[in-house]
Amino acid sequence: QVQLVESGEGLVQAGDSLRLSCAASGRTISSYAMGWFRQAPGKEREFVGVIIKSGERTYYADSAKGRFTCSRDNAKNTVYLQMNSLKPEDTAVYYCAATDSGYGLTFRGQYDYWGQGTQVTVSS
Repeated sequence: QVQLVESGEGLVQAGDSLRLSCAASGRTISSYAMGWFRQAPGKEREFVGVIIKSGERTYYADSAKGRFTCSRDNAKNTVYLQMNSLKPEDTAVYYCAATDSGYGLTFRGQYDYWGQGTQVTVSS
């Protein structure tokens, strides 16, 4: 079992930056690809980005490319989502998730463990 706890929620203005953290316990995250998803009110949970087990590669949704960066610190058992140039449409609850799979990483069904989510609100 892996327990995930997100932090870093905030209310920011358009153009600002915010960094989310996801601290894991129970098992080391070095065995997992770590993804970030988000869910806006009335919408389905959608993929944002993922960092693979080794940390050598990351993949992003088109909406996040060039603005968001996933990183991981396996020694701290923590992953991060750095969000720059935030837009009002980035407003959502953000979730981190873990999977031991090496494929299909953009699909939420591939993930076995989820955090409780943290709110990000971007005002215009």
